[in-house]
Amino acid sequence: MNETRFDRRKFLGVAGATAATGLLAGCAPAMGMGQTRANLDATIFNFALNLEYLEAAFYLAATGRLQELDAAGGNSSKVILPAGFTGRNGDGVKFASGDVRDYANEIASDELAHVRVIRKVLGVGAVSQPTLDLGPAFAAAGAAASGGAITGFNPFANDLFFLHGAFIFEDVGVSAYKGAARLLTDAGAGGNLENAAGILAVEAYHAGMIRTLLHQQRNTDVTPTLKVADVVQAISNLRDSVDGPLDLDQGIVEKGAANIVLADTNGIAYSRTPRQVGNIVFLAPNAAKGGFFPEGLSGNFSAILAL
Repeated sequence: MNETRFDRRKFLGVAGATAATGLLAGCAPAMGMGQTRANLDATIFNFALNLEYLEAAFYLAATGRLQELDAAGGNSSKVILPAGFTGRNGDGVKFASGDVRDYANEIASDELAHVRVIRKVLGVGAVSQPTLDLGPAFAAAGAAASGGAITGFNPFANDLFFLHGAFIFEDVGVSAYKGAARLLTDAGAGGNLENAAGILAVEAYHAGMIRTLLHQQRNTDVTPTLKVADVVQAISNLRDSVDGPLDLDQGIVEKGAANIVLADTNGIAYSRTPRQVGNIVFLAPNAAKGGFFPEGLSGNFSAILAL
């Protein structure tokens, strides 16, 4: 993304430099119920920043580059990892496939760039990185999705488990940015909506890549009773069960055919509200913390979680 064009004034979509400065100061640590609809853009991007911290930490750890998170404004010391795994200085997934390793590195760089650019445009209003759980939370998600058939799930154990871990996040990012689009105010050229669409497109590329790689191994055994397609479907069902009554998720096989593109009958990507996204990352409906964010998100998002 072009950071020069993605400047603070256009990104926040407010009238004039004085208003932009006031909004930035007012959203540290983050804004709450007192906002008007016109001033939600910074809150929405701070919500997105929490998710970008999570994705960046996951991919950087997988590629043994977690230390790079610190230079981008994150905090690698607040990332919980499986015992004995550092995710730093080359201690990443021992990828058997050079292609999967290369894909993981590319996504890690993209997610790190998202953290950098959102922090840059929000300036002093950017929320700090919360504690991120990439250890026990994955184990809990794996057990819940498989009905207890998978215990101690570790996405950093091998190529296949890494892809399953990535699958948990990627579709959620796409639906989160899609759902936030209706809440953004600045729809002009180079504004918030356009830049959010640009990030959404990158997340969709990532999701398509992960879904394709998993589909290629759909008949591989994960346990004696579960194949890759079964586990992916179980993760999809778990996301659907916690994000509300609507059916907003799909696995990689539908009616016996490939289902790489997650979309409705009109070929349109699904939308999730911030509350629905929170339900997934907390691994529980209407929770304020837990799952991948054991201490909650960084910031006050009551203004958008209620929408």
